[in-house]
Amino acid sequence: MIAFTLNGAPARTDAAPFAPLSDTLRESLGLTGTKVGCEAGDCGACTVLIDGVQACACLVPTAQVEGAEITTIEMQSGEAGALLARLRAAFMAHGAAQCGICTPGMIMAAADLLLRDAAPDAQAVRDAIGGVLCRCTGYQKIVEAILAAAQGFAAVEQEAPAGGAVGASIARLDGWPKVLGTERYGADAAPADALWLRVVRSPHASARFTLGELDAARTRLGLTAILTSADVPGLNAFGIMPALKDQPVLADGFVRYRGEAVLALVGDRAAVEAVRDADLPITWQPLPALIGVAAARADGAPLLHAHAPGNILVQGRLARGNPDAAHATAAATAEGAFTTSFVEHAYIEPEAGHAIPREDGMDIIACTQAPYMDREEVARVLGTPEDSVRIIPSACGGGFGGKLDVSVQPLLAIAARRVNRPVRVTYSRTESMASSTKRHPAQMQARMSADAEGNFLAYTLEGDFNTGAYASWGPTVANRVPVHAAGPYRVPHVRAHARAVHTNEPPSGAFRGFGVPQAAIATESLVDDLALQLGMDRWDIRRRNALTRGDATHSGQVLHASAGLPECLDALKPDWDAMLAKVAAHNADNPRHRLGAGIACMWYGCGNTSMSNPSRIRATLARDGRLTLWNGAVDIGQGSTTVIAQIFADALGLPVAALTIVTGDTALTHDAGKTSASRQTFVSGRAAMQAGQALRAQILKLANAGDDARISLAGTTLTITDSAGAARGIDLATLPADLDAEGRYDPPTTALDADGQGIPYATYGFAAQIALVRVDTQLGTVKVEEIVAAQDVGRAINPDLVLGQIHGGIAQGLGLALMEEYIPGRTENLHDYLIPTAGDVPPIRIHLVEDPEPEGPYGAKGVGEPALVPTAPAILGAIRHATGVRVTRVPVLPHRLWEAMR
Repeated sequence: MIAFTLNGAPARTDAAPFAPLSDTLRESLGLTGTKVGCEAGDCGACTVLIDGVQACACLVPTAQVEGAEITTIEMQSGEAGALLARLRAAFMAHGAAQCGICTPGMIMAAADLLLRDAAPDAQAVRDAIGGVLCRCTGYQKIVEAILAAAQGFAAVEQEAPAGGAVGASIARLDGWPKVLGTERYGADAAPADALWLRVVRSPHASARFTLGELDAARTRLGLTAILTSADVPGLNAFGIMPALKDQPVLADGFVRYRGEAVLALVGDRAAVEAVRDADLPITWQPLPALIGVAAARADGAPLLHAHAPGNILVQGRLARGNPDAAHATAAATAEGAFTTSFVEHAYIEPEAGHAIPREDGMDIIACTQAPYMDREEVARVLGTPEDSVRIIPSACGGGFGGKLDVSVQPLLAIAARRVNRPVRVTYSRTESMASSTKRHPAQMQARMSADAEGNFLAYTLEGDFNTGAYASWGPTVANRVPVHAAGPYRVPHVRAHARAVHTNEPPSGAFRGFGVPQAAIATESLVDDLALQLGMDRWDIRRRNALTRGDATHSGQVLHASAGLPECLDALKPDWDAMLAKVAAHNADNPRHRLGAGIACMWYGCGNTSMSNPSRIRATLARDGRLTLWNGAVDIGQGSTTVIAQIFADALGLPVAALTIVTGDTALTHDAGKTSASRQTFVSGRAAMQAGQALRAQILKLANAGDDARISLAGTTLTITDSAGAARGIDLATLPADLDAEGRYDPPTTALDADGQGIPYATYGFAAQIALVRVDTQLGTVKVEEIVAAQDVGRAINPDLVLGQIHGGIAQGLGLALMEEYIPGRTENLHDYLIPTAGDVPPIRIHLVEDPEPEGPYGAKGVGEPALVPTAPAILGAIRHATGVRVTRVPVLPHRLWEAMR
């Protein structure tokens, strides 16, 4: 037995001496507040205090803490408990927790600092949390929260009054479990009798394989089952669209990328973890693999995929006017070839979950962004009706599009059905990175022209997007890119062509922007080129051409409202002028460390491209007085649970505190659509507003009251007060039935014709950003010193949550620009694959522009994805301003910039 003090009390465990302390805390002692994201000390999610000093619990053998004092996020008593309580309150008040998977580690690292230094500055805070990675927040609100806690912060939670929730920065409704460490993510809970599942994956990018005697191997290895493609009872294929369900749950004799699932091992944990791939009877025949995004040979003939008649999955096109003629007569023309790499989602929570078989169906509890899509896929794989499958989303520790594609759900369902017992799985970080989808690498050739006054005339793009071994969201990228390619500008002549191209690399899928960030890198660089050729300021040329109300987009859609890019640029103008002056003054006598300023704009259509995109929200007021919002929209950290509740509450006329909220469960809620494409606030928010209005109408009808009446709820008594002050009480218990209301909204769009003309989105987000960078011209290193953003959000339902989304988007855009490059087989951990730390993200200032969208709830529209799009091109423009080098490949690693400067 190993004895130690745990959160102030004696503790003992018979865990194996070399078992990681994180595993002992979680699996043996039930303290799942300590999260595990990497098992290698890279992410810091498992940070605890050992004798008052922060440590990664995944790196500490349990025997090493004999006699030590261990403090985890669950600590409630003593000096440490009081400090943790203060930090929790500050994190809540400052919106410092988004998805929440890193939050316990952040709070513990902060506690280590504040126990040593009661009055740290911001740099000391960033240093203290530098070993804990966050993929959501951009760190700024975390730093602010820790500084507030150091100053003795004691939060007084403020509840928005009835009718005053919209526009109020109320605390995240799902926040307290995140800061307490009690939130349950995919790996945090499973039945005690659950078996473990482990996936055996291909070591080859392209290969055939044969399987030997598996029954003998199962017996020899002490496993309960070894599952193959033959064990899939239904269709062994999944994907986002009926015609593109091309990815097998388990490969059947052929693999198309390194990391593809081949077998599933099921048994007790020790048995499945002890199996080496070499212990299994698999014979491999490697085949030539197609790597890279090139879509055609020099002679124009298509390349052949290693397993298919052609490697072009799908093509998207937009054509308007005559760009070739416009280019020929322009006063200035810029062109270039641009390349982007695979980018890993790097959510801190690897894929995890468990399945529980029922006699009449299957329950799946897992991290996901799309529970109804998961239900459809699992039912197809099991060969059962959809209503026999129940998806219960766990808390989701980050997604960004990567948890749209089903991963663990079909495997869990097949295994649980085969062994007729609960089954659980948690991917390792290496497994997650090898098998999950990525941002599409792109090769783009673009050209842009303007007249002598700087008015844009024409834009053309040819882009190849590497969709990897399977379709995933390749069609979405290929269709979205042409719509957005020419940027948020008036360009009368446009031709944009995007291809999703198959290779033997990991499938590329949805990732915060669906290809628009890649296209923006090309377009914004060409805008800078044109400004340089014409001798214009880079802000001026963008402001001259910015789309605004009354303009037609490149798809022919007239923007009748909510097109706030001019206002975004105007908000940035003083900052831009000051930044340029700072650069000029510094560079006058600093030849080595050069400053540069960059600017970029963006637009982004909210929701699916020219497709039905509905959401359905239900609300009930029961006879026992319980008001419930049945919300199928999954919150992956962006705040939809809180925002949708604020919208519903104001539409109904009761405070948010009156609500009980049920989210995501497919057995209890209606389909609110996928959490993707910046659609939940806009689409599900509008459905929630309608549900609130419908329930309010029922209540007013009961009292024969007018629309201006106020309502209140106390127990089972509903009080309706008219404008004259006369009140009427209704005892809900006397009603014949509960009050039940629904809202449904599907944004008005139209199909696009062969030239991409039509109405692809009901509304667009707009933004502009400026970046200040410092370049060491001797080393090629780049440090972003400041970013100022202006974003048109329609209406900020919850301003603090909006700011947090913009911070997080900027951090991911910085990673795209400067450091993130996934290389299959080489960067499959968070040590070799770098994402921004607290020390990498600069101070961020934000101007919120509210140009209301009539289709949106209270004028709101999406914010999550637009925030990322302009960051990388603004940074690239700043590097060019500092060095004179136009960078055409991201990430801008130091050796690449060093070579380009020479």
